[in-house]
Amino acid sequence: MEDTLWHKSYAPGVPKFLKTDKIIMLNKKKLENHIREKIEVLKENIISYKQLTKPIPPDNSIGRLTRMEAISSKSINEAALRNANYTLSKLERVLKTINDPDFGLCRECEEPIPFARLMIVPETDMCVECADKRL
Repeated sequence: MEDTLWHKSYAPGVPKFLKTDKIIMLNKKKLENHIREKIEVLKENIISYKQLTKPIPPDNSIGRLTRMEAISSKSINEAALRNANYTLSKLERVLKTINDPDFGLCRECEEPIPFARLMIVPETDMCVECADKRL
C-alpha cells in the first residue's frame, strides 16, 4: 500500500496528483477521524491549563518558596496553554481544508506528504525534506 494520499499521474493534461481509489478515501477518513480526536484532547487540555493558570492570590498563606514554585508552574502552564491553542487553531484549519485538491501536498516542492507523517503531525504542510531545509 502506498504511503501517500495521492496517486501520481503522468498523462498529459491530467493533474499531477489525483485522488483515485478507495484507499485514498479511507486514508482521508482515517486522518480526519484522527484530527477530530486530537482536537477533542486539546480542548480538554486547554480547559485544564486554564484552571492551572489562574492568578495566585497574594494573600494566599503559602510559604515563600512554595509561592515561587506556584508562580513558576503557572508560567509553564501558560506556555502550554499558548501552544495548545496554537495547535488547536492549526488542526481546525486542516480539518476545513482536508478535501481541497492540494491537501497533502508539500507547499515547497508540491510532492505528496507521506500519510504516516500526516498522521503524526496532521497540521504540517511540508514534507520532511523541505522542513529539514528550513531548519
